[in-house]
Amino acid sequence: MLRSPDFRRFLGSHVANELGGNISRVALPLVAVLVLHAGALEVGLLSALQTVAFLVIGLPAGVWVDRMRRRRVMVAADLVRGLLLASIPLAYTLGLLSIWVMFAVALLVGAAQVFNDVADQTYLPELVSKDDLGSGNSKLEFVRAGGSLAGPSAGGALVQLLGAPVTVLATALTSLGSALLLGSIRTPDRLAPRAEERPGMWSGIREGLAFVWEDRLLRAITVTTAGTNLCLSAVLGLSVLFLAEVVRLPPGLIGVLLMSGAVGGLLGGLTGGWLFKRYGTARVTWLAISVTSPFGLLLPMTQADWRMSFFSITSIALSWGAILYNVGQLTYRQTVAPEHMLGRVNATVRFVVWSTMPLGALLGGVVAQQIGVRQALWVFMGGRLISFVPLLFSPLPRLRDFAQLQAKS
Repeated sequence: MLRSPDFRRFLGSHVANELGGNISRVALPLVAVLVLHAGALEVGLLSALQTVAFLVIGLPAGVWVDRMRRRRVMVAADLVRGLLLASIPLAYTLGLLSIWVMFAVALLVGAAQVFNDVADQTYLPELVSKDDLGSGNSKLEFVRAGGSLAGPSAGGALVQLLGAPVTVLATALTSLGSALLLGSIRTPDRLAPRAEERPGMWSGIREGLAFVWEDRLLRAITVTTAGTNLCLSAVLGLSVLFLAEVVRLPPGLIGVLLMSGAVGGLLGGLTGGWLFKRYGTARVTWLAISVTSPFGLLLPMTQADWRMSFFSITSIALSWGAILYNVGQLTYRQTVAPEHMLGRVNATVRFVVWSTMPLGALLGGVVAQQIGVRQALWVFMGGRLISFVPLLFSPLPRLRDFAQLQAKS
């Protein structure tokens, strides 16, 4: 696929977006803290506003994406996001920047990201064949993992060198670069459905929900992913506290340990294409999560000696397995969902599996308050270990490739 100029342009747009998005996750809070002197509550709200849009408009976004040409949606989302981010350094220069401006920008950027993400997952089948979906998704996941590894450190360095407002302007330029790369793709877009063929909002949402629920394998995948996200959100929310207050490691070492998950993500992206072709997309999908889940039990045993390696081993193993699993389950959705419903199916699954993440973070704090941080990690890593059980009672273990299943119409 890398021989295809259009796929390289699509991959390049991901490089620009992932790098810019991860830089902005550092730069936006730093603008609030360093320029506006925001407090902890304001910074927390700013962070929440960047992700709340998916819970608010995630399902309608799937219907809208199915009504439009997907590449145009991504280009428009990139341009809107770039303009919004560029408004922050402009407002700063004019003396108009306030925390309320930051809140509004964070909320609207999050909304644009919702449309971009749904359209992005829906567009790949227009660009590559079904046989290449697993390999294509692996390459995109590799870029995402690389962005999460390089972005925060690059963001910190840019803020140190240029200042927080100018760094936000740099992230706006990455959105513009992504839009230009997407606009240069020569493969013709699939036509949007005619007006009389477009689903109504509520009927469209119901159709997406019904498709996910009625497909036995897709239902099992969604339940497994939701349970996994709930447990991992609790663990991630407690990780810094665990390493700093329980294990008592210095901040520099904590930063290194927290970055180890991105290494596993890179490994997953590098090995995914080969593994899917060698052993089959369906087989690798369920084996990836079931084989790596037991490594989670090492994490609560982390201590301030050689056993601190347990944290890195756990992070690398779970991230590697998660990347392979995510590539596989996304490939299944792209294989089995009808083209005219793929946006709604993607949006429905993402809405369900993301909705458990804030709940997991909240539960993690509550359980840790009651029984202790290390004990809470045992609870949630135990939950993570059994989260893949629904897959064992689905058709997945009997399949080698998702292509064995005929697409629904």
